[in-house]
Amino acid sequence: MRLIGLDPGLQVTGWGIIEAEGNRLSYVGCGVVTSEARLSLAERLTMLHAGILDVLKRYAPDEAAVEETFVNRNPTSTLKLGQARGVVMLAPALMGLPVAEYPPNLIKKTVVGTGHAAKPQVGLMVRALLPGADPQAADAADALAVAICHARYRASGQTLEQAIRRAEGGRR
Repeated sequence: MRLIGLDPGLQVTGWGIIEAEGNRLSYVGCGVVTSEARLSLAERLTMLHAGILDVLKRYAPDEAAVEETFVNRNPTSTLKLGQARGVVMLAPALMGLPVAEYPPNLIKKTVVGTGHAAKPQVGLMVRALLPGADPQAADAADALAVAICHARYRASGQTLEQAIRRAEGGRR
């Protein structure tokens, strides 16, 4: 199963692609999509959307996962981040992909073991969990962490769903 993790941002959106086969994860690719600060908000959102669509077409993931937005002290920044996140979520949804969402603390806890891990810790663990991965940007490492988190929780959800179906005698 090919998964894409997305770490949304208006200026820089990270993306990371992994393959998940059971509990085995392997690195496929990662990078960032950027927008130019001098452009209007609509033009910047268009750039993000086009960039994410390009990545989706190039790597053809089966599912997507996006980091949830945390609330900044600055309401204007939070609203702009929310708009960027909406565009980032829309791209895989328009291609028919399921899109999961995970809070930042859960992603860090899943990858590092603590929900308040610093970005360098996340990057180190991503490199340890995905041999061959060497994300050059923290946003790309964060996106790979989102994909790892989704792989872990997605597998748990499927196992739980199968157990429920068996318990109900296959009526689901």
